[in-house]
Amino acid sequence: MKGSTFNQLTIFRTIVEEGSIRSAARKLSMAPPSVSQSLKLLEAEIKLPLFTRSTRRIELTEAGQMLYENTAEAISTLDFALESVQDLTVQPSGHVSITLPRFVFQFFLRPVYAEFCQRYPDIQLEISVSDESVNILSSGYDLGIRFGDRVEPGMVARPITAPMQEALFASEAYLARYGEPRTLAELQQHKLIQYRFIASNQLAPLKLLNGDHTTTVSMPIALVVNDTDAMIDAAEKGLGIGRIVTPMVNDHFTTGHLYPILKDYWYPYSGLYLYFVQNSQKARRVRALIDFLVEKGQLLHGA
Repeated sequence: MKGSTFNQLTIFRTIVEEGSIRSAARKLSMAPPSVSQSLKLLEAEIKLPLFTRSTRRIELTEAGQMLYENTAEAISTLDFALESVQDLTVQPSGHVSITLPRFVFQFFLRPVYAEFCQRYPDIQLEISVSDESVNILSSGYDLGIRFGDRVEPGMVARPITAPMQEALFASEAYLARYGEPRTLAELQQHKLIQYRFIASNQLAPLKLLNGDHTTTVSMPIALVVNDTDAMIDAAEKGLGIGRIVTPMVNDHFTTGHLYPILKDYWYPYSGLYLYFVQNSQKARRVRALIDFLVEKGQLLHGA
């Protein structure tokens, strides 16, 4: 790839991500006419328009969308290759970003991210908390965390926690008032604190493991929440039976604030995996965060 084409593609991708030529110019510390001229040269080379322009906004053409999607991995690989060479003589520095679900931030990242910032003061960490499934290649993040090791082509997944389960639990006051369910049939007579996914707006089905089979249980609903803290708080207040992955509630079992219910039926989940673009770990700022999170994950489950 010619150096000029690489620069033009970088500018083109910045226009897409920033939404306008003027915003891209600010991001790149360039004059808007220079950004506009680079785009014109790229369109001339491709012999197709990349944007449709109006007085208010610019939108990608079909060719522009295809170019943006097909160059993401190549541009990222080149960026990381250049950065890895530059990193040989300096301490890890620069910007590194991670996207993760809220419950993962709460139980895994929140206790340790300050230590990372103190250990690497020249790295600017950006944390994005989102329950949506994020394609980091197209969204511009360096790293993500999700359940399981199934990732898109061009990605790598590294395990950071042991497998876990979705626990059922209730407060002592709730159990004293309504009794403890001992079977799935008895469970259906109790009220559930239900969880609604923020991204999809769907209620989470209650899956339980009945022997070798997965069964979905319907229960009367006490209330609906879309936050893990609210789930635990409502259970502690005795409003119903809560459900959440075990790392979020183990400490509450230890202190006796909450009590586990029907443990033999808890639904299993894979561990959490850190995922990132292949070759991105060659950049020291990214490698530093990968190694740090893997280290903390091993400490978490005693590996």
